[in-house]
Amino acid sequence: MRFNLPIALTWFRIVAIPLVVVVFYWPAPWARPAAGLLFGLAGITDYLDGYLARRLKQTSNFGAFLDPVADKLIVATALVLLVEADPRPVIAIAAAIIIGREITVSALREWMSQIGARSHVAVSWFGKWKTASQIVGIGLMLYRDIFLGQSMYQLGEWLLYAAVALTLWSMIDYLRAAGPAMRAND
Repeated sequence: MRFNLPIALTWFRIVAIPLVVVVFYWPAPWARPAAGLLFGLAGITDYLDGYLARRLKQTSNFGAFLDPVADKLIVATALVLLVEADPRPVIAIAAAIIIGREITVSALREWMSQIGARSHVAVSWFGKWKTASQIVGIGLMLYRDIFLGQSMYQLGEWLLYAAVALTLWSMIDYLRAAGPAMRAND
């Protein structure tokens, strides 16, 4: 494994996980906005690491493995924080759908790789829009404060619900794409 800027950005997302948790619980009025901003910064690195890896011709199998792991870890951790802070059933259900989809699609990709059909479940535009709405929505919910007279939490919650819809849509899209290979290898 060669260490490069794209890999460093991916590792930053992993290192940011405990930092987001610590800042989220820090007993200060700036803590929640800071946790949201840190999560948002980590989310930006999700776009940058892939872009830079392609642009600088530094793609690697390790980077392709680590990137989605970092994404899933930080999103799942942030969702756990949000459910703990706002235990309404609608938030818990949204978190369960998002985390459940990530586990399902990861398992599907693993299985499709084993049968030589990984390309059937390559990242789609639904997945990219899902990730963007998750990162922005969760970041705003972590931020929580009012900004320019607007509730960032409420805006983030709406984006989270949009992410849930995109999550379900993308999972169905992946399952549909994998269907023929799954039936052929039953």
